[in-house]
Amino acid sequence: MGFFDKFFRNSTKEEITMPKETLNIGIILGSTRQGRVSPQVGEWVKEIADKREDANYEIVDIADFQLPFLGTTDGTEPGIAAWNEKLASLDGFVFIVQEYNHSITGALKNALDFAREAWNNKAAGIVSYGSTGGARAAEHLRGICGELKIADVRTHPTLSLFTDFENGTDFKPQDLHLDNVNTMLEEVVAWSGALKNVR
Repeated sequence: MGFFDKFFRNSTKEEITMPKETLNIGIILGSTRQGRVSPQVGEWVKEIADKREDANYEIVDIADFQLPFLGTTDGTEPGIAAWNEKLASLDGFVFIVQEYNHSITGALKNALDFAREAWNNKAAGIVSYGSTGGARAAEHLRGICGELKIADVRTHPTLSLFTDFENGTDFKPQDLHLDNVNTMLEEVVAWSGALKNVR
């Protein structure tokens, strides 16, 4: 008798529910430069996410791993293995993305390239910022996500340097972004759970 035969035997009158496993979602800070504002944005997203109680959320700071530039190393630096282990422990991601010259930062592209299987068959949301809300960087990131088998969700909060930051440095988001962030997180959690079955 197969698993589903055993599972559904004598259960025609009662609803069967599978136990839900708590998902782990990493909020990835996509910038490493001095004076960056991504930690402010990441903490804001985490505060919103933690109120939902639908997953475990944690900040993942690329800068903590001190990744070398791809192609300039023999791959033995401890940060490379630690980076892959961290990604492997996560079921989904929220990328905090800033726009540099119409694209993502070099640090984020480098970090994306330092892993492969650890990204595969997981979901991701994008929160971007810049003079045009970081939209062009987010579009570039979506193409990379496709190659890495990351399912990027549709809802995309965009933050403006002109209206959501004071003097370009102090993050003061408008209230209108709250619904978008929550919708994005709902999509990330739903797709992360579905793709866990694929993995």
